[in-house]
Amino acid sequence: MIHAGLEPVSAFSAVATSINNLGPGLGEVAYSFQGVSDQGKLVAVAAMLLGRLEIFTILVLLMPEFWRG
Repeated sequence: MIHAGLEPVSAFSAVATSINNLGPGLGEVAYSFQGVSDQGKLVAVAAMLLGRLEIFTILVLLMPEFWRG
């Protein structure tokens, strides 16, 4: 998130908010993620998937062993 242009406090709180579903962030993301770049939003989406463990479903679908039966 820092590489996406956010200040460190905003970047940390944005990732923490996304992973843990905490609620409002701090700094630039206190009210909305509207000002975050597309790259930053993709990081937030990945953090949300990791936080809810839905990443395992995606990884299983990408494994060749799953499709071989």
